[in-house]
Amino acid sequence: MKDFRKTLYERYVSTLKSDQLHRDEGRVAEFFRTYQHRFLPLLARCSAQDPILELGCGPGYFLELLRSKGFTNAEGIDISPEQIRIAVSQNLNASVMDAIEFLPRKRGAYAAIVAIDFIEHFSKDELLRLLPLVFRALKKNGLFIVQTPNGQGLFPGQVIFGDLTHVTIFAEDSLRQILEMNGFANIQFKETAPIPDTLDGKLNSVLWKVVRVLIRLVRQIEAKNSSRLWTENMIAWCSKP
Repeated sequence: MKDFRKTLYERYVSTLKSDQLHRDEGRVAEFFRTYQHRFLPLLARCSAQDPILELGCGPGYFLELLRSKGFTNAEGIDISPEQIRIAVSQNLNASVMDAIEFLPRKRGAYAAIVAIDFIEHFSKDELLRLLPLVFRALKKNGLFIVQTPNGQGLFPGQVIFGDLTHVTIFAEDSLRQILEMNGFANIQFKETAPIPDTLDGKLNSVLWKVVRVLIRLVRQIEAKNSSRLWTENMIAWCSKP
């Protein structure tokens, strides 16, 4: 029987991501701004020539940002042909590939592997096949970066249920659990909080800090524990020892 996700991915752009069909430079610039703030600092130890792989690269916005910052050896794969056509139209190194089929040929190949909004599209069984492949595809001390919906966030429903291809949702503890099970070390987390690089961003950043204090207090009263991560998405990064 055909995997329901393959049917959805065949028309992923035209039915869900239609904004990608006509390139909006303002929207692309917003992605650049977000990625530069959230992910580029995590790649600080990578040189411009280091091989970097993006899993689920979509239309290639992160690859484009890497290219604009001087990274010369970045590539991406995605199972959505529509999105890869968009990436290739920007002269990016991107291919239609299934990660579970692609990674076994790449043992010890990458200094960093980035998976933005990717792992939630897999079942638990698939992730237990995929993550060992990611681990083996990294060089020693290689970096694995993940952004995924935060199941214990304040209002996670929009991002969790907004895409029919979402299958597995994590909280901080469960994501740490599956990363540790597959050999990753030095696991760290952060929120996808407002970016304080504009006047509105600075205001939203302050307001978010106030909201977090109130949320943590309510959670402490209700359950005598409190999460550190409340945004609808969370970012984790870890390394191969």
